[in-house]
Amino acid sequence: MSMLIDQEITHIGRVMRPSLHGDLGGAILPASYWRKRLNELLAREHLSRPQLCAIDSLLLLLDQLDATELEPLPFANTPTNRTPSPKSRATVRDRTRHAS
Repeated sequence: MSMLIDQEITHIGRVMRPSLHGDLGGAILPASYWRKRLNELLAREHLSRPQLCAIDSLLLLLDQLDATELEPLPFANTPTNRTPSPKSRATVRDRTRHAS
């Protein structure tokens, strides 16, 4: 049981911030969702001191994030529409010319 709680704490710690930043439409999951999840963990019996400290830290972070206006996070997997710089195009062209 303790290991499952540790996994939940780790999961929440990993995904809470990105979900609050969200995208252009706003937060993916609101602060109220994360507060509910963390309070449900606190209500469980037999939490260890490190687990209590971790949950408390996450609640403090949540309060901090909830009090600030968060910018959307950039998407890591979206392709860019940048064109190669003139220097990189010239390098490719020069290599092609020298290869013939």
